[in-house]
Amino acid sequence: MLGIDPRVARATWTVIAIALLCLATYAIRQTLFMFIVALLFAYLLLPVIDFIDRVLPGNQTRGLALAVVYLLLVGGIGIIGAEIGARGTEQANNLAQKISDFLKPEATDENLPLPQPLKPISARLLSVVRVQIQAHYQELLQKLPQAAFKTLGAFANVLVIVIVPILSFFFLKDGRALQRSIVNQVSDPEKHRLLAEIAGELNVLLAQYMRALVLLGLVTGITYGAFFEIIGVPYAILLAVIAFPLEFIPMLGPVVSTTIILLVTGFSGPHRLIPVIIFLAVFRIVQDYVISPHLMSAGMQLHPLLVIFGVFAGEQMAGVPGAFLSVPVMAVLRMLYRRLERARLLRSEQLVETVK
Repeated sequence: MLGIDPRVARATWTVIAIALLCLATYAIRQTLFMFIVALLFAYLLLPVIDFIDRVLPGNQTRGLALAVVYLLLVGGIGIIGAEIGARGTEQANNLAQKISDFLKPEATDENLPLPQPLKPISARLLSVVRVQIQAHYQELLQKLPQAAFKTLGAFANVLVIVIVPILSFFFLKDGRALQRSIVNQVSDPEKHRLLAEIAGELNVLLAQYMRALVLLGLVTGITYGAFFEIIGVPYAILLAVIAFPLEFIPMLGPVVSTTIILLVTGFSGPHRLIPVIIFLAVFRIVQDYVISPHLMSAGMQLHPLLVIFGVFAGEQMAGVPGAFLSVPVMAVLRMLYRRLERARLLRSEQLVETVK
């Protein structure tokens, strides 16, 4: 009577509902990110908990397996973090003091780390560099790779450190029951089977991704620390500690850590720059083209152009969290598309067989 088309009305309400959902998601983005990190952390611990659960005698040992893994995790982090954290903090303080001494007007060029051919002009060079740094000090601080500071800040956030393991505990304890409950909401047998298969592939995908990330970070941190200690690069532990979390951010993280390493190495002694540059170039080739493809599952692999686009787009939309989540989000979307496309082709083949 009013001339309202029901189909247009339904489409309009659908658009409004999607817009409201997007607004709500944006409003709770920080909480949502914390829950996603907790879920990924749960996927990291899941294989260990499943193994201990199978080894322990008797039934209903899930809670005991969780307690054992969490006790081992807290103890290991405490022991390793105390040693590495103390040395890293000491090296960070030494580096800060050295930079502060370098910026003092009364500083001399006696210990200036310069190659021998530049020693005759070291005093003039020292004066020019000091003036430029002091003149643009605030600007330099603002233009330093902000991703590094944001990432380290996120890892140092006490709330996140406390809340994420608690949320992960509940995901590990009740996650499978929750997953079964969601799948059982679908009554259609074909859709039920499809949803169960998607849930299974999603579990494998995210578990392999998190294990690969941690292993890549450990390989990077241990290799950097060992090599820098061997060739005598100052602040080796500090540089390794910085490189470990940055390895979790695809593309941008390694670039930021490499920049920081080269700056600190050049400031501490330019004669070490050439071996460090060669080492970093060789390591990135091995890491990105040998180790990473081996650790990442076939379902996770994405075209490099797509990864670059996703990382930069994610960083623009949501900063460091967006860059961190860009690759798993794209991999999940790729998996969903491939699974749904296979299901569509299967239905088409079944329809053709039925017609025949």
